[in-house]
Amino acid sequence: MSQYHATIRWQLNHNERFTEQQYSRAHHWQLGGGAKLAASASPHIVPQPYSVPEYADPEEAFVASLSSCHMLFFLHLAAKSGFVVESYEDRAVGTLSEDSTGKMAMTQVILRPEVTLATHNTQDQASLNTLHHQAHELCFIANSVKTEVLVQPV
Repeated sequence: MSQYHATIRWQLNHNERFTEQQYSRAHHWQLGGGAKLAASASPHIVPQPYSVPEYADPEEAFVASLSSCHMLFFLHLAAKSGFVVESYEDRAVGTLSEDSTGKMAMTQVILRPEVTLATHNTQDQASLNTLHHQAHELCFIANSVKTEVLVQPV
């Protein structure tokens, strides 16, 4: 069993009106490995000036987490299968909407990985699709959520 840690810090700024919902949602994430990120509520959820669009938000982090987990397993499987991956890019998209119970939820995440192989590898899309399927099955994050996660290789 492994444990993962994150420390989230927020503080009320002077002259903000907390009980009137007029306060900054900007905060900081410090991850267990030491990385620090500026974070905020999504401007789709909390309007500016109370959110900071340039900062990471939980919804984006959720999508990025799924995409990153899938990529890391895909790279591992590709290397084991003898493929040399030169680049990998995923323009993942998450959809926040009401779920079947009427609650707001990240209802779907679409991963769109685009893989470039070394020139000595033949671009066998069927093999790459199999690796994507296996990566999805192994992804800890995808296995942990009820969100529909679709993998659509480019």
